[in-house]
Amino acid sequence: MRPNIVFIMADDHAAHAVSAYGSKINHTPHIDRIAEEGVRLDNCFCTNSLCAPSRASILTGTYNHVNGVRTLSTEYDSSQPALPELLRASGYQTALVGKWHLGHGPAHDPRGFDHWTVVPDQGRYHNPVFIRMDGTQHTVPGYATNVITDLSLDWLDRRDPERPFFLMVQHKAPHRNWEPEARYLDLFEGQDLPVPETFFDRYEGRAEAARAAKMRVAEHLRIDDLKKLLPPGLTEDEQALWKYQVYIKDYLRCVQSVDDNVGRVLDYLDEHGLSEDTLVVYTSDQGFFLGDHGWYDKRFMYEESLRMPYVMRYPREIPAGGTNADLVVNVDFAQTLLDYAGVEPHPRMQGRSFRPLLRGERPAGWRESVYYRYWEHDDGIHHVWAHYGVRTERHKLIYYYAAGLGIPGASDRVFEPEWELFDLAEDPWELHNRYHDPAYAAVRAELEAELARIQAEIGDTPHVRADA
Repeated sequence: MRPNIVFIMADDHAAHAVSAYGSKINHTPHIDRIAEEGVRLDNCFCTNSLCAPSRASILTGTYNHVNGVRTLSTEYDSSQPALPELLRASGYQTALVGKWHLGHGPAHDPRGFDHWTVVPDQGRYHNPVFIRMDGTQHTVPGYATNVITDLSLDWLDRRDPERPFFLMVQHKAPHRNWEPEARYLDLFEGQDLPVPETFFDRYEGRAEAARAAKMRVAEHLRIDDLKKLLPPGLTEDEQALWKYQVYIKDYLRCVQSVDDNVGRVLDYLDEHGLSEDTLVVYTSDQGFFLGDHGWYDKRFMYEESLRMPYVMRYPREIPAGGTNADLVVNVDFAQTLLDYAGVEPHPRMQGRSFRPLLRGERPAGWRESVYYRYWEHDDGIHHVWAHYGVRTERHKLIYYYAAGLGIPGASDRVFEPEWELFDLAEDPWELHNRYHDPAYAAVRAELEAELARIQAEIGDTPHVRADA
């Protein structure tokens, strides 16, 4: 029997804001329930920590140099082979509700779905506008996270009960600028939430890229992010901590509504006798800085941005309460879901099904490293420099080639390239760059060789300096 599939994805929901991952600041009982009744992936990573590029990789099972969505300014070609179309061709009913963020119009609209209704661009938190399949738009009163779930459950009510279904529930929340639902406006009031250990990071000894980035809680949050004026008489550090508390509380209030609505979906499956036969995924399109290194946003290859939450439940096959620490990336999602559905992946796909890992079977040649590439060099807002790198179980190597290469959305400014190397066992917060440390010379050589190997394997072109 082929499973139904419900794929729930939030936007910018960091793993360390999920209590199943040991969050110190948040409680997410419904997302945790998926992990408790299924499995939690502890080393799941994105290949480009930006909304549109990650979504394109999830749909197509390919890296961004293949699917073409390298920045927020490069739209998705929806004619390329992708997960929904393969499932629909095999007999699945398919639907998408919520955030798309891959462009609009005939060449970019969702494809492979029997039904879709999506928000334009980022969408609105309150009274969201939706685009229908016929191109018309309509406004739905209410809070976006609730409305997206309402529309998803409505489609489930109207589906053909004789056929398996694939439903993508894609939330806007908790994307900036973090507008909570009315009933949670006072959540966490009177509390001081824990501050990350790296909040006052000064970036000593690291690449200039870290200092150049403009996404510091202390300096770069806008009034529409904070929604209130800074109290007078605070020292510089006190101002930074005040802004952190305002930011993180609104972020977590938005997450609270996401968690509630995950619970609504799980309850629906229970009430309709579908839970046993339905594979449920909860994930986010990438990680997010929650004051870590003093930042909000994502983009960097540092752990908080690179890591994705991924919990999955399928009672017919996945034992309850399991965890898995193998290296998994978002290009694996499509092939994994196709594997459970009994559908052959498209030859163009570059990921691998991690279904065997969840049965306790490690396939021969399973990856020993993760490849990452951020293309949107020095954009006009966050100013994160272009970089790529490789992460193994213990180490991470990052090369800031710091050039836009003429790609839409990237600056034409060029900066001096730099390297970072981190020992994640000795330095989990990534504060000490060991690239020039003689004690790490052998590790550096191994990582550089692995970086070259994986780029050749997936067909990505290394950056070559013009003066080299």
